[in-house]
Amino acid sequence: MIALKKQLGEILEKAVAASFEGAAITADELCEMLEYPPDSSMGDIAFPCFKLSRTLRCAPPIIAQKLAAAEFDSDVVTASAAGPYLNFKISEKYLTEKVLASVLSNGEKYGSFDFGEGKTVVLDYSSPNTSKPFHIGHLGTTVIGHCLKLLHEFAGYKCIGINHLGDWGTQNGKQIVAFKRWGNKEEVEEKGCDGLVELYVKFHEEAEKDPSLNDEARAEFKKMEMHDPENIALWKWFLDISLKEYKVTYDQLGITFDHYMGESFFSDKMDAQIQIMRDKDLLKLDDGASIVDLSEYNMPPCLILKRDGASLYPSRDISAAVYRKNNFDFSKCIYVTSAGQSLHFAQWFKVMELMGYDWVDQLVHVPYGTVSIGGEKLATRTGNVVLLKHLFAQAIEKVSAVINEKNPDLANKEEVSEAVGVGAVVFHYLFNTRIKDISFVLEDALSFEGSTGPYVQYTYARTCSILAKAGKIDASALKITAEDESEIIKVLARFPERVLAAIEDYEPSYIARYAIELATAFNRFYHNCPILSAEDETVKNTRLAITEAAGTVLKTALRLICMRAPEKI
Repeated sequence: MIALKKQLGEILEKAVAASFEGAAITADELCEMLEYPPDSSMGDIAFPCFKLSRTLRCAPPIIAQKLAAAEFDSDVVTASAAGPYLNFKISEKYLTEKVLASVLSNGEKYGSFDFGEGKTVVLDYSSPNTSKPFHIGHLGTTVIGHCLKLLHEFAGYKCIGINHLGDWGTQNGKQIVAFKRWGNKEEVEEKGCDGLVELYVKFHEEAEKDPSLNDEARAEFKKMEMHDPENIALWKWFLDISLKEYKVTYDQLGITFDHYMGESFFSDKMDAQIQIMRDKDLLKLDDGASIVDLSEYNMPPCLILKRDGASLYPSRDISAAVYRKNNFDFSKCIYVTSAGQSLHFAQWFKVMELMGYDWVDQLVHVPYGTVSIGGEKLATRTGNVVLLKHLFAQAIEKVSAVINEKNPDLANKEEVSEAVGVGAVVFHYLFNTRIKDISFVLEDALSFEGSTGPYVQYTYARTCSILAKAGKIDASALKITAEDESEIIKVLARFPERVLAAIEDYEPSYIARYAIELATAFNRFYHNCPILSAEDETVKNTRLAITEAAGTVLKTALRLICMRAPEKI
């Protein structure tokens, strides 16, 4: 609908200028005012004239009447006034020759853009703290981040995905203390990340009784920063164990990264940035720690160095941003993290501005809401987590049982079970607006009823089944004969808009919700409009063309939200 709305905006601009002396409202402004009515009986696109009432000094119904007299191409739309609204009905000719034909001719590229060509976007996402297994709290940054990468690639950008591992900090000192005191190498090798997290939980339990353990952990991390051979060897071992487990989860999600650049990568790059802060007289001592005072900007001080000289997150993040700008020359660098880190990002973005980096406005923080279990905050240190590998395993098992019952002869049952099971969890998460806090309920995530990922995947598989039986489609002559046909084509027409909005708002839920809208429209069409059994060849071919178009866009939508689209389920 983007092209159609733009066309209507241009016509409305001329109509306003001709009907109202001295009025100067641009086509873009008018285009922005267009909206979709809640009921299709009111039209396909509506222009609310009361938005112009004050500017034009005229009653909305009179504005609607005057604008309805403008010259609109009847092969595109018909216009009619209804009180304060100017309603547009899209012609069947436009739906078949422009919208449906565009989906069929463009295929997987339908809905894509090219405004990102020649530009680079760096995306920092997932970024788990090493020595800890993936839990449901990591799902947000991982799938939102990868969706944003896929969406930006769909708009022509060169995208660089970076996993900024939390592999450098006091938590590493805690892990080292825990291993040295209570660890066993063979046991950790056998249990992997589970063994490391057991030690981490043990550390916090013991630190409650003996707080001096925290000082010991800080000392061990300081030794890491001084390149102590024993601690560096342990750190590398913990990292290898972590990455081995993470790769299993990333493979299930179909996610790959261009670079694994953890905080440790920037350990030798921080001094140069700290020196710039000193040269610009930004650093101040506060109880022995080095800070940047941000009170002038209504923010707490930004901590740069601890009292013992050890680095903190802001100094590493600043170093990473400078490195990425110098090496990738990005037009945007997107950080996908919990909303709880919003202040942290605001602080170090401001520090970079004060340091004189004029490209700081290219840094974008994309926050998302928290995930809790039964209202309790997730915390690895207390063991209050739902591990993703366990959640995925349960979802896959449930799907496998359904397939064994309904389609026991399916050739690739294991592959499909994983695609649908993992997809169910991903879709359940992405269907929510990203900033919304989620109280995670396992039963809801694994439900296959209602607005779910499996519902969309089953719908796509249905389109594949129909097309496999149909053979070749003759799309040379298409004709709409039922309302459900036109309604689904209108849904298809809105896909590029949803993609654009998802990119502009950094909001993957727009695509997930669109997938449900399209799947629902297709299933309504499927039940009300006979396809393979249609007697008239033109009607049959039109309905097959709609089926092909719906399947194409469903597959694209699923891909953009990190989901696979099995052709048979």
